[in-house]
Amino acid sequence: MRRNSMLKTVVFAFIAMLVFVGCSQPSNVMDEKKENKTIIVNDVRGEVEIPENPQRIVDLSGNSDILSILGYKVIGTANSDAYDYTKFPSYLEDTLQGATILGYSMQDTMDVEGIMNLNPDLIIISTVQEKMYDQLSNIAPTVMIQLEALDWKEDVKALGKLFNKEEVAEKWLENYNAKANEVGRKIKDKHGENTSYLSFLASGGQFYVFDKAGFGSVLYQDMGLSRPQGMPKQSDISLPVVTYEGLASIKADYIFVLGTNEDLKMLEENPIWNNLTAVKEGRVVKLSASPYFIQGYSSIGRELLLDEILEMLN
Repeated sequence: MRRNSMLKTVVFAFIAMLVFVGCSQPSNVMDEKKENKTIIVNDVRGEVEIPENPQRIVDLSGNSDILSILGYKVIGTANSDAYDYTKFPSYLEDTLQGATILGYSMQDTMDVEGIMNLNPDLIIISTVQEKMYDQLSNIAPTVMIQLEALDWKEDVKALGKLFNKEEVAEKWLENYNAKANEVGRKIKDKHGENTSYLSFLASGGQFYVFDKAGFGSVLYQDMGLSRPQGMPKQSDISLPVVTYEGLASIKADYIFVLGTNEDLKMLEENPIWNNLTAVKEGRVVKLSASPYFIQGYSSIGRELLLDEILEMLN
């Protein structure tokens, strides 16, 4: 009787263990399936199968800031400082903290071994890095995007659509537009409705004028401030370039000048520059080329720039 009782106990325990394993297994399988679930997206090359919820994104396109807005954190990025590829621009230090810098987004090739070592589950590139596509797609699903030359908001919307987060993108843009309008109104109330503003990069004795892109588009398109008379027209992503004489023909009430210490020193020694009305009347804001040259091309950078410009003009 005693042996039968022990045998029943062992059999019961064995059956209970099987039941436990049988019950727990489907949960593990379901979790695994959920983690491995994929979706089909359309990029510039066609359909691409990517993870539905990517956890290890490498972004070489220069849109790591937009990915952050959409709720993703990249592990590798090409959103480095334009003047020093080994560091983040100051306005993205918090956003990209912990990510590995793999290069600069305007480079057409980057460190493939470094990308591979990060073990990404999704890689995002722009058409600038098209020659790397075959190599990268052997490492992880790779999405190639076409960047807009003169409309950064379209990049925010495009990535929102790509990841099925259009509402998130639209909400962020709505909030940005409201803030830009508010800041623009404060500046107009303080300095006048028709006061004009010029921004340019001084580099090697030439001047790259911001109009429809970068710093200039924050002033004109976002905040609704006035363009000065005599502005050169910008038709593509390349900034119009003027000489000292061309600079003198632009009639601006306020000037934002970006440059390295060397370029700013060269500018300040030039008699044409020193004869400009805005210079003589002390209405010039001098800014370091790093980070301000590329800050106006970043969605997060632009948002921070709104407050900075307001403070600069106070």
